[in-house]
Formats: sequence, C-alpha cells, structure tokens
Amino acid sequence: MGEITGRRRFAWTLLKRSVVLAVGVLLIGWLLNTPGGLLGKADAIGYAVCHRIAVRSFFLGERQLPLCARCSGMYLGAMLGLAYQAILSPRRGGLPTRGVLAVTIFFVLAFIVDGLNSFLSFFPGAPLLYSPANWSRLLTGTGMGIAIAVALYPAFNQTVWADWDARPALPGLRLMGGLFLLAGLMDLLLLSNNPLLLYPLALISAAGVLVLLTMTYSMVWVMFLRAENSYQRFSQMLFPLVGGFGFALLQIALFDLLRYTLTGTWDGFHLG
Repeated sequence: MGEITGRRRFAWTLLKRSVVLAVGVLLIGWLLNTPGGLLGKADAIGYAVCHRIAVRSFFLGERQLPLCARCSGMYLGAMLGLAYQAILSPRRGGLPTRGVLAVTIFFVLAFIVDGLNSFLSFFPGAPLLYSPANWSRLLTGTGMGIAIAVALYPAFNQTVWADWDARPALPGLRLMGGLFLLAGLMDLLLLSNNPLLLYPLALISAAGVLVLLTMTYSMVWVMFLRAENSYQRFSQMLFPLVGGFGFALLQIALFDLLRYTLTGTWDGFHLG
C-alpha cells in the first residue's frame, strides 16, 4: 500500500512539474516571437481572436488598438462584469434572476443583430437596418461581454469552491443597472480618444482574452483532476490555474502561428 501511494505521489509531482515546465517554455517562446512592448504583446493576443480591421477599430494616436471596437467592448465588458460580481457577490454561483436573464438575452440579441448588420456592410447594395458605426459595435460588444461574465462567473464558482454561495451573483435588476451604468461610463472613456485612458483600456481588453480563456480552461483542469468543489483559497488551486493559463496561451499561440503563416504580417485584415 505504501509503495502504491508513493508511486502516485511521484506521478502527481512529475505531472505538476512537467506542466509548469511546459507552460514556462511556451510562455518564453511566445514572448520571444511576438511584437515587442506591452502593446505589442497585446496586439499578439488580439491577433489570435480578432480580425483587427483598421476601419473598425479605435486608435491611440496613429496606433491601432489591439482589438477591434466590438472585441474591445466585449472583453472590457467581461472584465468589468467579472470584477463587479467578484466584489459585490463573492463566490456566488446561483442562476440569474428572470429579470437579469432577460436583460442578458437582450444583450446577446443586440450583439447578433449589430454583428450581422455590420457584416452585410461588406456587400455593396445589401439592405442594412442602420449605418454601422464603431460606437454601436463598442456598445453591443460591451453588452455581450457582460453576458459572458454573467454566465462564466457563477459557473466558475460552482466548479471550484467548496463553500460556494447558492445565491445569484446578480440577484436583481438594481445591481444589474449599476453594472450597466459603469459599462456606459467605461465606453464613454474609450470613445473620448484620450491617450491616457485608451492605453490602460487597451491593455485591459487584451488581458480580458487571457482571463476568460484561463478561467474556462482552469475549470476543465479542475474537472480533469476530479477536484470539483474542493478548494477554499486561490493558493490551493495554483496548479489548475497554471494549467488553465497554459492552455489559454497555447490556443493564442497556435492561432497566432496559423494566422502569421497565412498572412506573413502582424497587421489586421485589410479590406479591398
């Protein structure tokens, strides 16, 4: 029995060290083979998930932001939604109330409608509901990001925490309204074109890609390890978090490699 336990402990230690080593090597390789600087790394993250078409993006002076207007809104909205729930409703994992769910569905539908309308603008003469604009892409993207946060935050809490709270993270429209007001203020800051505001918002939006993917893949790791609802603190789940980050970075790196191989450039897609 002691020998079997020892073998399992050795295998577990080997697995953890191998994963940490692989993630470290992947991170170093990605850092060395992507554009330099913080915004350069943010560009590389955006490059993996966003078309980065210039006319559909905001600019920091002469420099295009890492994500297009819609994706900027989506990942900023998701980051805001996650932070808002984490502060006001720590470890809550209950289903949204009907009112919150209805608003969330509206956000998703608005995202789909604006996206389809924007896509149709690629085709001259196609019937449009309204003239597409970056401000509408930003607003509907932000709404979609909030919807993602409303779904992901309780799912993460239900999966990892031993003492997760069964109450809804957003128990009513009052809290949802507060989140919506903060999101509107955030979008106004982005639309201000103030470089002092655009720079941190650009970095936060790119970080949002990593955060969402890491949370999702960390849940996968927790389920793979059969460790659901077994954690009391973040420090106890460092291994699945590192594994989740590794998978997130691997996805980004693979998409970066594929896109760069096909296009030969770090620029966004060019129209015309």
